[in-house]
Amino acid sequence: MLYLRPYKKEDATTILSWCGDETVFRKWTGERYNSYPITEQDMNEKYFACNGDCAEYDNFYPMVACDENGLVGHFIIRYVDGNHSILRIGFVIVDDKKRGHGYGKKMIRLAMKYAFEIAGAKKVTIGVFENNMPAYYCYKAAGFHDVQSEREEACELFGEKWKILELELKREDYFLAKE
Repeated sequence: MLYLRPYKKEDATTILSWCGDETVFRKWTGERYNSYPITEQDMNEKYFACNGDCAEYDNFYPMVACDENGLVGHFIIRYVDGNHSILRIGFVIVDDKKRGHGYGKKMIRLAMKYAFEIAGAKKVTIGVFENNMPAYYCYKAAGFHDVQSEREEACELFGEKWKILELELKREDYFLAKE
């Protein structure tokens, strides 16, 4: 059984162990860290001292997914609008030994359950690099829909432009799918 709990400082060691190389790390964090590798202290500084780089207080929530054996995944959830109606999921990563076994989809569905049923969000958004098709298909399988953006979002990584695909799920679609 999979469940969510708030991230704890000691979780950083396990989560960072899932980043086998800088490509995996950048697919997880994009440009959010200036260097690679990062330390547990760097991660905790970003999450706790810097509020995940969010300007508003009470806007950033790091979470972990656990099964009976411990941590299996991690993500953050944050509000992206001033009235707390749109939540964005980010920094999604699953234990590299557990990838391909449905943990990511289950974790994302639990995140959506939290967003819609507890936090009362009207919409949840998520972005994924176009070179990360396993994550893209995971988000689609969890219920997200593609969104056409007016402007192309991308990050400059490894001398390449990594395009970001945007997805969302609206509250009414979430509850319709549950019926």
